[in-house]
Amino acid sequence: MRIITSPAAMKAWAGEQRSKGHTVALVPTMGFFHEGHLALMRMAAAKAEKVVVSLFVNPIQFGPGEDLEQYPVDLDRDETLARHQGVSALFIPKPEEMYPRGFQTRISVAELSRHLCGADRPGHFNGVTTVVCKLFHIVCPDFAVFGEKDFQQLAVIKRMVADLNMDVKILAHPIVREPDGLAMSSRNSYLGPDERSQALCLSRSIARARELYADGVRDTGRLADEVRQIIEPVTGARIQYISFVDRTTLEPVSQADDNTRLVLAVTIGGRVRLIDNGRLAKGG
Repeated sequence: MRIITSPAAMKAWAGEQRSKGHTVALVPTMGFFHEGHLALMRMAAAKAEKVVVSLFVNPIQFGPGEDLEQYPVDLDRDETLARHQGVSALFIPKPEEMYPRGFQTRISVAELSRHLCGADRPGHFNGVTTVVCKLFHIVCPDFAVFGEKDFQQLAVIKRMVADLNMDVKILAHPIVREPDGLAMSSRNSYLGPDERSQALCLSRSIARARELYADGVRDTGRLADEVRQIIEPVTGARIQYISFVDRTTLEPVSQADDNTRLVLAVTIGGRVRLIDNGRLAKGG
């Protein structure tokens, strides 16, 4: 496995692979790998002959007061885990190389970014789309793999690729969960034992909404009330949003159908912001 730190060297390596006729898949990450990341790498390896994993804690997608300085980092562990997944190259650029002096360009997907996490974190998705656009230009992958846990991010990336005629196929991997249902996230490492238990209210509320949908409940106001009844009594849990949206447009819906997705953001313990989501229809 190659460790590459410069965008120019990464571009050259990827170009060499394509000149040899190899297909290339990219898995963009911010590191501190867990089983969810490893599942993305395995999906990438099943689709392409060469897998590039980028490991970059992207400063421009963090807002004031967010956890940029505290975001967990363990490069040695990440390198070992990636190597065991058959990753061909690990791209670990420095912020000053991705955003050199004078950098001023941003990519914006306006409508899909305006609510949900976009409303809570102004400018966040502009930072995401900008770095992903740069990674696509550097690596020029045939495929790029993203997890469905960040469902709004996935929708935003797909829209950017379609709008800008980017020659890359976006692959979505289902949410990877702990045995008790908690969606895997690097930020789970912030949770203490009590907070870890409290965080299960997210997956429990999704399960309850699915039960009600299977029983014929379609009114999303009623479904949202049931979700609140599970989350609000949990000590230390504060709802940022509960929304039932169309899975493609992310627009809120009043009547659920098989294309409806429940998306949640909840702060646990007053400091750890967690997101989760799930399709209401069976198998979602």
